[in-house]
Amino acid sequence: MDEILLKKINEKIQESISNKDEIKQLISMLSEIDNSKSFALGIVVGRIYNAFYYQSKRILNREPTKVEFEEFLEFIKNRKSDLENLW
Repeated sequence: MDEILLKKINEKIQESISNKDEIKQLISMLSEIDNSKSFALGIVVGRIYNAFYYQSKRILNREPTKVEFEEFLEFIKNRKSDLENLW
């Protein structure tokens, strides 16, 4: 994955950590299960996916390739436990 793109994705992860109170508000408003880890993970991964897609278009001037998307999936898989432990 492009280094600049990877940096932006890591920044989005840090932003999600910094804004976890806002994410908790979303969870409490939208989830029937209080503090649902899977729901929280879905919100954070959605934010990260959006950053990946948007930054690919902005930085690379194109949509991500299948290979880049697979690299993104591997990145998320490797960071899953970190992301789950935010809550």
